[in-house]
Amino acid sequence: MKHIILSIISFITIAASSAQPPVKDVSVGRTASNLLVKMTVITGAAGNEANSELWLRPLITAGSDTLWLQPVVVAGRTRYYQRLRRDRDAGDYVMLRAGKDPDYAYTAVVPYAGWMEQSQLRIVSRTDGCCGAPTTPETTADIAAIDFKPKVYEPAIVYVTPAREMVKTREIHGSAFIDFPVNSTRILEDYRDNSRELSAIRATIDAVRSDKDVTITSLYIKGFASPEGRYAANEQLARGRTEALASYVRDLYNFPPSVMHTSWEAEDWGGLIRWIENHDISNKEAIMALISDKAIDPDRRDQLLKKRYPAQYAMLLRDVYPSLRHSDYTVNYTVRDYATVEEIAAVMATAPQKLSLDELFRLARSYDSNSPEFMEVMEVAVRMYPDSETANLNAALTAASRGETDKARRYLARAGKSPNALYAAGVTEARDGNIDAAIALFSQAEAAGVTEASGEIAKLRALK
Repeated sequence: MKHIILSIISFITIAASSAQPPVKDVSVGRTASNLLVKMTVITGAAGNEANSELWLRPLITAGSDTLWLQPVVVAGRTRYYQRLRRDRDAGDYVMLRAGKDPDYAYTAVVPYAGWMEQSQLRIVSRTDGCCGAPTTPETTADIAAIDFKPKVYEPAIVYVTPAREMVKTREIHGSAFIDFPVNSTRILEDYRDNSRELSAIRATIDAVRSDKDVTITSLYIKGFASPEGRYAANEQLARGRTEALASYVRDLYNFPPSVMHTSWEAEDWGGLIRWIENHDISNKEAIMALISDKAIDPDRRDQLLKKRYPAQYAMLLRDVYPSLRHSDYTVNYTVRDYATVEEIAAVMATAPQKLSLDELFRLARSYDSNSPEFMEVMEVAVRMYPDSETANLNAALTAASRGETDKARRYLARAGKSPNALYAAGVTEARDGNIDAAIALFSQAEAAGVTEASGEIAKLRALK
């Protein structure tokens, strides 16, 4: 994970006044090992009284940590010459003559310590008169804030609120392989594997019917026969066997006629094509071309397949055609709305498919956006709604905010091209250190109406 980091060097200019020491052009910088303090001492602001001197004592401080820097004395005429005679070679301070010496370019270089990362540069001032007696109270002024703490780009995350799902419709699918005696449309529960297949159908329906939050709205059954033999006969078998299964389900559950719906397909050529597409057999391309040619009558296709490719036909008849005799069923149902985040959380733990995207979003917003719970809900949302641009967009933002830019890009690939998607892409690129690309994306988002984008552009330009 990459971060955008800015090391701050403080640059502060302070005008001389009665409330501030006579300094200007204050700057503080650092290298790997040293702290550099620069300022200009204004000698003309110290006054011209011959027997007075102004003491300026700079210091770096943070909490209980303090480092005093070399002081400066701005002295009137008498005090200046007294100090020249007495301790001009002391070297523990800088001596200037008030009103005579030019403004002094003060520089101090000291070893850098960790506590200086966020600290203050201050000056303690005092004016002394004749014989060194103080004539003014000692004052302390903050002249520069020092902040070398690395600055990490923190984007404004603009989540998109999903549209409310007015009616929560859901469906569950299954396939049953009911065996019938030759040319029969009568269901025999104890025939071959019928007991297991019928139990699977009942289990699917029972799981929905037993849920107090769910109402079944329709049940569709579509029957298929395999392609061998005459098309007309297969159509009769497919229709008859579909109606037999529908009658079995209807009688078992006493569904009203309006709930049950049936259809059939005489021969499942589509299923045969899919099987051959996924398997290696001899003459595969030629067989695919033949069975996919809808211009050829189905009976003729079956005859040509049997005649031209007898070995393959025998294998298909033995190993594949039984699976093409099936009944597909779909149970459609509605789910009630959940009013509280507590309800939503409980449902997410056991049956997240019953939740709408907006319900999941409501749950997510009840958590801190930096919490594991928030991330979990966003992941569940995109797992339940993998084709939703909104779910993918919000998941991308969540991943990008944590620096998981590769994951964010995977979500963005399914998030569409909306202005908000451009914004999310900008966040992702910025978090990955691609400043110019991020600014370009934010600019596009801004032009498209995402008001937050201008603030992100300003942040990134400040980092460059």
